[in-house]
Amino acid sequence: MLTKEEIEFLDTYGYLNLGQLLTAEQVKQVNDRIDELMQAEGENAGAELAESKYIRHPKEEGADRLANLVNKGPVFDVFYTHPRVLAGIEAVLGQEYKLSSLNYRAAKPNQGLQKLHVDWKNTVVNGGYKVCNSIWLFDDFTAQNGSTRIVPKSHKLSSLPDEVMADPLEKHPDEIRIIAPAGSVFIFNSHVWHGGTTNQTDKVRRSIHSYFCSREQPQQIDQKKYITDETSQRIGEKGRHILDV
Repeated sequence: MLTKEEIEFLDTYGYLNLGQLLTAEQVKQVNDRIDELMQAEGENAGAELAESKYIRHPKEEGADRLANLVNKGPVFDVFYTHPRVLAGIEAVLGQEYKLSSLNYRAAKPNQGLQKLHVDWKNTVVNGGYKVCNSIWLFDDFTAQNGSTRIVPKSHKLSSLPDEVMADPLEKHPDEIRIIAPAGSVFIFNSHVWHGGTTNQTDKVRRSIHSYFCSREQPQQIDQKKYITDETSQRIGEKGRHILDV
């Protein structure tokens, strides 16, 4: 599902643009469902994140969050079953991987800035990667609306942002921004330095993260705890294997 050149780019730079994997209609369907969930869950939106001991920042002041999307409608199944995404995850983690969490994050107006960080407790040099993420764009990502920043090749460094930067909130001289239209999907090795930027517009900037880990690692969201009979039957044997349920 990925070309040799795409796999080499992902390995070298730590991220890969998979292009627009969703149609405009699919984007609308997901955004409509997100709106329903945000309204229904209200102040409890993203509560599953707080129940996990494997998520360092369950409540983020500058962003709307939703969690456990695996069990919140078939419209979300594609996020952890799309062949090109799974090919990218496998290129980073090998064949023994599973979904860790499927969450929604929307940077609020004038907010959303994150420190440059990695999604693992320490550096991993020369392979042995433990975590890999995909970010699905549900608005056009622009230079103004809080698009994600990435420092290419930083997944191969032996240091972390907090160790070498005076202020990881500041711009890194080598960082690039994910700029792409809604419906696009990016894979990034979660050991690469990355973070959200400030949304300088008057609208939220929406995205969904399907986050994977190596098979032996604990999941951010315990899929066995939350899986419903309806979801389990719908996704079939392959889906259950990806969720490790």
